[in-house]
Amino acid sequence: MDIPQPDPNRGLYGIAVAAELVGSGPQNLRQYEARGLLTPQRTAGGTRRYSENDLNRLRDIASLLDAGLNLAGIEMVLALRTANSELQAEIDKLTHRKQRADAADRPAPPTS
Repeated sequence: MDIPQPDPNRGLYGIAVAAELVGSGPQNLRQYEARGLLTPQRTAGGTRRYSENDLNRLRDIASLLDAGLNLAGIEMVLALRTANSELQAEIDKLTHRKQRADAADRPAPPTS
């Protein structure tokens, strides 16, 4: 029996819970949002809701802060990681396309 997994992009946690889960203060989460380091979902009333992906990003931010980076440096690292992921996805797509083309160009094996 497969148990459905929650959507990791769905905002589930309020700011206080999210801050507690990542070991930070709510004011830090607000500051990271103001700097554009993450964008939590908002309810119709404007309440922030953090997803599992947001929590992972907050943990990444905390790790980079612990490594000695400031918020400007973290912004650059996160932007480079995003660009790297996009480039890797493009490489994977092109590699797959080339493999399909190579397979189509190969002659069929002789039949007996």
